[in-house]
Amino acid sequence: MLEEKKYVCHDCGTDVDMSARVQRRDECTTCGADLHVCKNCRFWDPSYQNECRENGSFYIRDREKANFCMSFEFNATLETDAAEADDARSKLEALFKGLK
Repeated sequence: MLEEKKYVCHDCGTDVDMSARVQRRDECTTCGADLHVCKNCRFWDPSYQNECRENGSFYIRDREKANFCMSFEFNATLETDAAEADDARSKLEALFKGLK
């Protein structure tokens, strides 16, 4: 079975329509967050220098604001990955809800 890729907003987790390429000024239709940002890019990795796995990238100060990075590729997750993340998030929320 072929799994479908899913594209989501880094801020709220809403599905992003990828029928057209994400442009620099595009925003999430739900929360208004910029979409052409490091945190939505497949190269973003906080453990790397410049927080980017792309060697030639320039330093970007705010990882949640629209930028001009030419290496940007929207990060895709598989449906099963997204379901596992949602399950883990709900378990964490239930755990911390019991601590209040």
